[in-house]
Amino acid sequence: MADVGHTVLFSADQVKDRVSGLAAEIRRAYPADTTLHLVTILKGGFVFLADLARVLDRPVTIDFVAVSSYGAATRSTGAVRLRQDLYLPVRDRDVLVVEDIIDTGETLAWILKHLRAGGPRSLRTVVLLDKPSRRKLDIEADYVGFTISDRFVVGYGLDHDEQLRHLPYVAVLGGSSTDTSTNVSCQTTRGASG
Repeated sequence: MADVGHTVLFSADQVKDRVSGLAAEIRRAYPADTTLHLVTILKGGFVFLADLARVLDRPVTIDFVAVSSYGAATRSTGAVRLRQDLYLPVRDRDVLVVEDIIDTGETLAWILKHLRAGGPRSLRTVVLLDKPSRRKLDIEADYVGFTISDRFVVGYGLDHDEQLRHLPYVAVLGGSSTDTSTNVSCQTTRGASG
């Protein structure tokens, strides 16, 4: 794939600061002795998961699930397909889903239903990027890093056709960074049991 143009939306420092802020909110929401079971959706969420796990300052266990809803497109197809299931059971664990982006909400809704079937003690969600203008389902994350408008973004684990995940920042693919919707407040929207 040829080098695709992109414009920085959130710098590496902005992302790092926001991840630290999210970790502080999450720490306050759980007792200090709680081991969190972090579950991320491959491949996009792995960078966010790694950085968040390091700044949570508490014991964590980690697991991965792989699903597909984009393929090589820049819009979700809406059809969520399981590609890799969890390795560890979630029963009686405090599960925190670490997601890179909520777009239509279909992937997150599918993952939450899948996890609830396993009987976790609690189930919450943290997302780096929320794109509410594309939402098809009534679903919100417990913790939100940034709210963005309807732009296709890459970097910090997010890709376009498997490219650009390596960028240390979040960028708009082929666009400008004149996004006026950049709410950086943490949003606690649900209780501990989800």
